[in-house]
Amino acid sequence: MNVKEILNKNNFVFKKKFGQNFLLDQNILDNIVSLSGANKDTLVIEIGVGAAALTKKICEKNAYVIGYEIDKTLKPVLDEVLNKYDNVNIIYDDFLKRNIKEDIKKYDFKRIMVIANLPYYITTPIITSFIKQKIDVEKIIVMVQNEVADRFSAIPGTKSYNSLTIFLNYYFDVKKAFTVSKNVFYPKPNVDSAIVVFNKKKDKLKLNNEEHFFKLVKSAFTQKRKTLKNNLSNYDLNKVNNILKTFNKDINERAENITIEEFVKISNELSKKK
Repeated sequence: MNVKEILNKNNFVFKKKFGQNFLLDQNILDNIVSLSGANKDTLVIEIGVGAAALTKKICEKNAYVIGYEIDKTLKPVLDEVLNKYDNVNIIYDDFLKRNIKEDIKKYDFKRIMVIANLPYYITTPIITSFIKQKIDVEKIIVMVQNEVADRFSAIPGTKSYNSLTIFLNYYFDVKKAFTVSKNVFYPKPNVDSAIVVFNKKKDKLKLNNEEHFFKLVKSAFTQKRKTLKNNLSNYDLNKVNNILKTFNKDINERAENITIEEFVKISNELSKKK
């Protein structure tokens, strides 16, 4: 019996508030698992298990899966789909309310990966929660709307490049792997999706003060059409300008033209202890 039949047999009702569109295409599921490289030494944290089509594939690679699913009505479906696997634990709760370190401490693993098929609006809070809880995640694979994937992986000088791009790319090397047609989901969403891979940066740029850096970047993008001169008027513009000059730029640039490295230099200069 396939996943769709199991959903129908259990009279499962899709809930719009959870953004439930389940990916059932076997080739794409195989591609995602292949991208992860998960094996017996891997603990995979899956957020938004859905109908567990992907969970099954990961279990078959002998990785251990901790799956978080907010919709408790999926339990009979997941019990049936995953009944033959003993390397999976489904936690029916809101991931953002969990103490992840507590949840994973009893497991034996060499590396952690995260896989998630999520509504866009909770993708960033989820990635942020791993950073804040200081969980050493080697790789994150997320499926998001295609235009959001462009934002995550944007390069300076493009319209999609923004403060979120910089936040994510400070911690990870972010790459859009491939697009996923809306036609391979059940039920079919309104837009195409994409798979984005976040690989943990081996050498993060050195910051004097992370909080100062992210506040500066956010300020720089406050009004995208305006220049740094306008958006950073609360900062020492002479210092900002002097640093930009070393990169053949100045405060009349827009934030979208400033690289992460340049923002780091500006932040480090402005947050120097006197």
